[in-house]
Amino acid sequence: MTIPTKEEMYAALCERHGADIQAKFAAGAVAVCGLGGLGSNAAVHLARAGVGRLHLIDFDRVDISNLNRQQYFPDQLGQYKTEALAETLRRIAPYCEITSETVKLDAKNIPKLLKGYPVICEAFDRADQKAMLVNCVLEHLPEAYLVSASGMAGIGSANEIQTRRITSHFYLCGDGRSDVADGLGLISARVGVCASHEAHMILRLLAGLESS
Repeated sequence: MTIPTKEEMYAALCERHGADIQAKFAAGAVAVCGLGGLGSNAAVHLARAGVGRLHLIDFDRVDISNLNRQQYFPDQLGQYKTEALAETLRRIAPYCEITSETVKLDAKNIPKLLKGYPVICEAFDRADQKAMLVNCVLEHLPEAYLVSASGMAGIGSANEIQTRRITSHFYLCGDGRSDVADGLGLISARVGVCASHEAHMILRLLAGLESS
């Protein structure tokens, strides 16, 4: 089957989003930090929306435990998540510029690896790692927009998940309290709702709409 041309795909997106907004999406660049249930789902939404550049960062490999909520397939087990997700995203959006770093982010390398990306999506699993990335970005990359998440575990109502504007450049998605450390599981639909909140806030920021 012939893949549509870049012009054909762009025209189709313009029909859905409007030419002005689509031009802003296409000019956008987003770094996605962590490619689990949050990051892999958010990245898919961003690719489908026609975001021009996506930078994927993770150090982990695809595990069978990931398949219930993350955008991977059984035949990708054992692959690095950066490679597996890039493969999937290129099928979804063949003209998106996708780059990746198979590395564990820390306080030392964050300023270098995330520099130049106007929007950063925090999608880590652990609370301490989330806090580390948030603090680093706020301190070293104050001009970047940061969209983070906290609280999407369990089978509570999806309506409890919200997007809040914390500062002019920092947004937080989730219910703010549920945690797998409390014995709650991770259910695909609720994790997906939170990932969608992150992706949608990022799209709003790319469109120039800064309120939540």
